[in-house]
Amino acid sequence: MTRDKTPPHDDELERAALGSILFDAEAADTAIRSHLEKDDFYSRAHQRIFEAVKSLDEKGLRSDIQTVIQELKQSGKLDEAGGAAYISSLTTVIPSSANIEYYTQSVLDHSLRRALLHIASEIGVLAYDESKTSPEILEKIEQSIFKLRDNRQAFSFSQIREVLMRAMDKIDEAYKTKNTLTGIPSGFVELDEMTCGFQPSDFIIIGARPSVGKTALALNMAAAIAFRNRIPAAFFSLEMSDIALAQRLISSEAQVDGKRLRSGFITPDDFRRILDVSGTMSEAPFYIVDEPNMKLSDLRSHARRLRSQQDVQIIFVDYLGLIGQEDNTFSRPRHEQIGDISRSLKGLARELKIPVVVLCQLNREMERTGQGQPPTLANLRDSGSIEQDADLVMFLHKKPNPKTKKDGEDEPKTPVEGYPTELIIAKQRNGPIGIINLELKPKFARFVPVEKERPVK
Repeated sequence: MTRDKTPPHDDELERAALGSILFDAEAADTAIRSHLEKDDFYSRAHQRIFEAVKSLDEKGLRSDIQTVIQELKQSGKLDEAGGAAYISSLTTVIPSSANIEYYTQSVLDHSLRRALLHIASEIGVLAYDESKTSPEILEKIEQSIFKLRDNRQAFSFSQIREVLMRAMDKIDEAYKTKNTLTGIPSGFVELDEMTCGFQPSDFIIIGARPSVGKTALALNMAAAIAFRNRIPAAFFSLEMSDIALAQRLISSEAQVDGKRLRSGFITPDDFRRILDVSGTMSEAPFYIVDEPNMKLSDLRSHARRLRSQQDVQIIFVDYLGLIGQEDNTFSRPRHEQIGDISRSLKGLARELKIPVVVLCQLNREMERTGQGQPPTLANLRDSGSIEQDADLVMFLHKKPNPKTKKDGEDEPKTPVEGYPTELIIAKQRNGPIGIINLELKPKFARFVPVEKERPVK
């Protein structure tokens, strides 16, 4: 239906835009601030003229009829631009350069339509390419569309006076509320005090050895974000089923022993609490993606869809080592694959402008260095690029439990209720590092903060 049609364009509006630019220096500034590029013009002559305008702007020179003609002469493109007479005629077709924003937006709109037609034709070509898998094709098309959208975001600037006014409003608001939280709250006050919350576009790593509580901590954070603060959150589970995750969340939120919950040996009081929290949880903006053997391209596609359709503000991924790549990458060393995945997830956080929290297993080297040694950045498994890409790196470290019975000792007076655990902030680009003391309640898969001892007066 579109094969015999001329691609979308308006020659008169293109001439009006160029005429305004050549007539008025402020109009040229407006066009350049709008991210207008030479390829946004359909006419080859108009492309060459605007190319000269941009070249003059980069040199710090004003664009008018004479300077543009001279620039085109020097580059040998004057004939391609229609000649000196055609360029001189452009200023006679505009009623007023004050309409430059309208002309510019019209040129950009037609350019966008041509770009969409190009993507549509590309889809047709890729669909017949048997060397590519369907997920690869979808990933490429999604990247093209998101890139097109991002490139169309107009450049803007603000005079310092305007910026100062907005900054003072922020300072005044902070002074009145005394709230240091500028990002998404994690549910752990001491952690939020050190990080000011999870910040947009941050790539966050939570690392630990198996069975220390990575998933439990991530679910505790996601529950606080979605259930209590009503901030849309998504949890990508590559290891556990959605039912298993829901049972963990119910156990943690209702504080019902997870083992009794799964076996059905619960009391009427337990059942009442389960019903109460289930009602609250069911209304929360919380989304679970349960897809084993998930490819990186699928993860990125699901994340974009959740961001655009459900306005998800934070994503959790459990866990990095289970994310697969396309079949043609399996022959590469694992550390290279992990490096690619890490960089891609960092790019996803920046693209969607939300925090992406990824769980990661640590290597066995820390166990060889001595029992009870806390993990370091060197223990991140498979790739050093994770350390480089991450904006915030946290480790869970289970400490020896002083309440545990030792050989030759009597039973401890206080029964073992939880496992003392350190949440170590090992890297933070824009804040301090340090240690936060937590306690894991294994019955509920729930971490609780350990209250600091108050000094005796």
